[in-house]
Amino acid sequence: MKKHILITGGTGMIGKELLIALQNEGHTISILARKRINVKDVQVYLWDVYRQKIDAACLDRVDTIIHLAGENIAEKKWTKERKQQLVDSRVLSTSLLYKTIRETPNQVKEFISASAVGYYGDCGEEILTEESENGYGFLAECCEKWENEIDKGKDLNLRVVKIRTGFVLKKNEGGLAAMDKPIRFFAGAPLGSGQQWVPWIHIKDLLRIYLFALENMEMNGPYNACAPYPVTNKTLTESIARALNRPVWPIKISETILNALLGEMSTVALMSTNISAQKLLDTGFSFNFTDLDAALKDIYHAAQSKE
Repeated sequence: MKKHILITGGTGMIGKELLIALQNEGHTISILARKRINVKDVQVYLWDVYRQKIDAACLDRVDTIIHLAGENIAEKKWTKERKQQLVDSRVLSTSLLYKTIRETPNQVKEFISASAVGYYGDCGEEILTEESENGYGFLAECCEKWENEIDKGKDLNLRVVKIRTGFVLKKNEGGLAAMDKPIRFFAGAPLGSGQQWVPWIHIKDLLRIYLFALENMEMNGPYNACAPYPVTNKTLTESIARALNRPVWPIKISETILNALLGEMSTVALMSTNISAQKLLDTGFSFNFTDLDAALKDIYHAAQSKE
């Protein structure tokens, strides 16, 4: 069934790709943006999360909200002010959407939201499922507040789905761009011990998960959006190097150096989350990319062949 979907974060790394994928499926798309922009065949509405202002007309004829908005976790160092901004951009945006739903006549039936595997915190070798407890540290606290706000959609009789996303593989953007830059310049090396688990996912599979959640009405609650076989940071570094035909140094970049460079944000690179995708697999979803080398080959070399 074709739907009218309102997307927040529609110009971000995931949002801009998801918008196209949804249009290709025949859905009607509107987006909420902080400033006026032109997007082909898309109605753009304005909002200001921090001032709690929104054009309530954004809900006109909308069936589904896909909520991707949130400040980039790794864009700036984590000062006290920045950490509050990271939380507020997620919690206040969700709150504003629900407030608008309560106060405006609408037909919204489902709320599909991004979340993150940071919810679990640093858990070493422990295999983490959606039933695992919320962890410790800033990322875990941020995700807990975010998801608690998302869950309030149940009080509005909405179907609520939370996509806990791992390390997204997309060329020239996000975490992959940050990791492959030193490798390209022959300075690649594992981070910290190199043994921390990294739950990765190809951008194409992540888009397919959102499309699947949109159509599968039985999906509710949190789902880990990661390939079935997570790898260590050392393995990920070596795989990226192979894809780029570059060497990896036989040394590791110590936690001390990373802390000096990044401060508390170094936890993004050092935390270990050994994620299970079984709950998602049990819905009938199948991944196109379960092998890391194959995924990276598709990202780097398929993209190169089109350039």
